Amino acid sequence: MKLYIVGFGCGSRDGMTLEAEKAIKLSDLIIGYTTYTDILKKYFPEKTFLSTGMRMEKDRVKMALKSAESGKTTALVCSGDSVVYGMAGLAFEMSKDFTDVEIEVVAGVTAALSGSAVLGAPLTHDFAVISLSDLLTPPKKIEKRLKLAAQADFTIVIYNPSSRKRFDYLAKACKIMMNFKSPETVCGYVRNIGREGQNSKILTLAELAEENVDMFTTIFVGNSETAVIRGKMVTPRGYFNV
Repeated sequence: MKLYIVGFGCGSRDGMTLEAEKAIKLSDLIIGYTTYTDILKKYFPEKTFLSTGMRMEKDRVKMALKSAESGKTTALVCSGDSVVYGMAGLAFEMSKDFTDVEIEVVAGVTAALSGSAVLGAPLTHDFAVISLSDLLTPPKKIEKRLKLAAQADFTIVIYNPSSRKRFDYLAKACKIMMNFKSPETVCGYVRNIGREGQNSKILTLAELAEENVDMFTTIFVGNSETAVIRGKMVTPRGYFNV
């Protein structure tokens, strides 16, 4: 009775780890959000898939646990990493009635890392990762985290910066951060990392506040030393300061 919680990376086959590929190949059934299973069907057409729509995470986990309990080796898949805003935590939370199911977490490359590589080297020093989605986190708590991370001069990676209902959240976040960061702070974003239509841009924090982005975009806000070097966003580690 085996359940893999698999992070398959940004979506490209090249961006998938060998461990993730192995877990999927060993599984009898792959379960995930429809957008993610549609991606994986191209790479593993021989596999059996089950999918659900958005905001049905508990349903997917329950399906996966029941499948594993029935004797099928099952993979519950997530884009990026299986832990970073992934399904691993929820799977463990819901597993108390499935004690015979062995759960193995398979790490993947999260957007903070794959997007960082596209932009250059923005995460060479300390950084914070914050999601602007308020579906599971109260807005006041998100605002507090933005304030404290900006005040501490972290490089900040922002997930879920906008959606149709949250179209102004990024502008609000930039306004909060500009209380502690210069409007000229070097920033960048990458949309559709590793997928068709990937595009990226380096700009200032003030300019970022005016950008239209979507939920497939990952935002990078530099610290006070982040600079543009050879057209790339680079945060120094501090080697020249010692």
